[in-house]
Amino acid sequence: MTEIRTDDIGFGNLKLLQNPSEFCYGVDAVILADFAAKICSSYRAAADLGTGTGVIPFILHHKAGCADSRCFGLDFNEGSIELAQESSRLNGLAERIRFGCGDIAELAKCSGVSEVCSFSGFARDPGWQEIVAGGGFDLVTSNPPYFAKGRAIPSGAAGKFRARHETTADLDGFVQAAAKILKRRGQLFLVHRPSRLVDIFESCRRYRLEPKTIRFVVPEAGQSPNIVLVHCVLGGGRELKYLPELAVYDGHGNYSREIRKIYERV
Repeated sequence: MTEIRTDDIGFGNLKLLQNPSEFCYGVDAVILADFAAKICSSYRAAADLGTGTGVIPFILHHKAGCADSRCFGLDFNEGSIELAQESSRLNGLAERIRFGCGDIAELAKCSGVSEVCSFSGFARDPGWQEIVAGGGFDLVTSNPPYFAKGRAIPSGAAGKFRARHETTADLDGFVQAAAKILKRRGQLFLVHRPSRLVDIFESCRRYRLEPKTIRFVVPEAGQSPNIVLVHCVLGGGRELKYLPELAVYDGHGNYSREIRKIYERV
């Protein structure tokens, strides 16, 4: 039986419970939370789709949460959600950061406010219902599975496979679900692979999420990007801004200064 690990992730001494045999968060989740926090410097209501063990809601709350902000993390892996809920209690944030177990593909299919309010992941959570009925979320973040169905070699562990490969909800489903819960002019923040950029843009415009900001992430300066950050606005105008590329490493095997700043280690 695998022992659950308690990681001190920093960011105001936040702690996160993780199962080492399952998928554990990486730098892409951290830079997504920072990307969202810098563009949306404060929020009252946020949601994270495909939250895993909840690292993005915790970092986002630390970097951009206000006194009355709330964040809801959704994932269909029951084990991950149980760990996320325990981490929320451990960090004293159970009232601010809540987690629900549900299929994003089902959320994407919801028709109208009443169905979204009663969505199984948060059917008994009055906070979720209040936000949805009140117009929707200020922002949605998502680090969805990178690989399309049948496009990559399956990994051994089931949890790792589901985190990396589209199973029930595909990229289009994640974007559609985000559009269903965002308020007008609400903001979506995605991290994904550059090879899926055309798919991302097609899905976003299909659901009136206009791409507004893009940033490519490279392993080292001068190398080709392997991660892309995308920011969209529901009902936004057509204007796309490119930010300078972000290098993860400094050329000597160490995190770059900007990455260390994102991790709050300088």
